[in-house]
Amino acid sequence: MTTADPEFEGVYGTYTITEQDRREVQRYRFALLVCGLSFSAGLLQWWQLGSTFAWLWVLPLAAGLGFALQWIHIYLRPLHRALQLFWLVGCLGWCVLLARGGPNEALTTLQHQPLWILAIGPLFAALAGIGFKEFFCFRRPEAIGLTLLLPIALLGRLSSLLPPEICLGLLTTAALLLVVLALRKFGIPAAADVGDKSVFAYLEQQRAAGAQ
Repeated sequence: MTTADPEFEGVYGTYTITEQDRREVQRYRFALLVCGLSFSAGLLQWWQLGSTFAWLWVLPLAAGLGFALQWIHIYLRPLHRALQLFWLVGCLGWCVLLARGGPNEALTTLQHQPLWILAIGPLFAALAGIGFKEFFCFRRPEAIGLTLLLPIALLGRLSSLLPPEICLGLLTTAALLLVVLALRKFGIPAAADVGDKSVFAYLEQQRAAGAQ
């Protein structure tokens, strides 16, 4: 801590927002932006130019989401770990899909065999989890839009209740909302993303006491 670190009054005592906290928040925001831009670019390329090389955008999408989950501030450690587990399972699902029929045919395979959504879906469940966290903390309409549209699109395609064009449109809208969400976050103080650190400290004390 330095003398320049601001101090706040939390539920369980005072806490400070350090330079490390601010760096983590900036990294989280950039990672979220990379995730949104990659998601949007991949879907728009798939829509306009076909699926042959659109799969390449999955790489920065997955990387951006992974880093965002590394730097996100969530009070409940089990929830944080669950989102990271979803990310890992979804990444493994994408690896299997890419290896199964070749990278350039992966999205075509996904389009014609919707059951593959069960393999890659956890990655988007982690993304929807971030959207829910952002809506819960900041009440941003783009966050709840992202949280709702992703599962509607994927489940709609998996169940064949929605035509592919509608599902792709919903996914594209969700991706663009993610870009809006990420961009808007750069205008708020880092302390908002960090949250009440006294709650983190209290929960850590409770976990330590329970482990003894």
